[in-house]
Amino acid sequence: MTLAIFDLDGTLLNGDSDYTWGQFLVEKGLVDTQVYKEANDKFFQQYQSGTLDIHEYLAFSLAPLTRFSKAELIELHHSFMVEKIQPMMQEKASALLKHHKDQGHFLLMITATNQFVTGPIGDALGMDHIIAPVPEIVNDRYTGKVVGIPSFQAGKVTRLNDWLAETGHSMEDSYFYSDSRNDLPLLELVTHPIAVDADETLAKIAQERGWQHISLRD
Repeated sequence: MTLAIFDLDGTLLNGDSDYTWGQFLVEKGLVDTQVYKEANDKFFQQYQSGTLDIHEYLAFSLAPLTRFSKAELIELHHSFMVEKIQPMMQEKASALLKHHKDQGHFLLMITATNQFVTGPIGDALGMDHIIAPVPEIVNDRYTGKVVGIPSFQAGKVTRLNDWLAETGHSMEDSYFYSDSRNDLPLLELVTHPIAVDADETLAKIAQERGWQHISLRD
């Protein structure tokens, strides 16, 4: 099956689910408001500039999960989906996913946002599989640590190659849609690299290399 690979934040969503989860926690008063907001803003700026230390960020973003039971987190995430994620969903993104699905393509999301945040979003979008940083769980509680290599920058390629080896899928005639300079390693790997509402750096590279550049903004 042809792989249609998608980044999530800023690509399929008109916004960033990871950053917005942090904002959601602040708004609900579940974290130290000022300290957490300042750190969340700092990490988001680093991501946009291509300088983010993913391990430092994941230690920050996964820490709040350790304070709640799984049942509490499921309830919180449901509210998050309704209040924050549903308004970010885009009709053009849904149409694009349907276009690939109708051709019999395999819908694969690869995101640097952790699996707790993105798993239900991927399900809502109808993805066939999701590759995301995996939060560690011990005794049915999140530990704040991550399992294995985070799917960020070159790590997306590493995680994808591992998955290809496990599943037997092929990169022949593959597609990858992304908005971010951070995804250049994977964009350079696929048959059809497509920039989506790209940041300034990626937009320039896409133009120089003759890559398609589309918008999914409604």
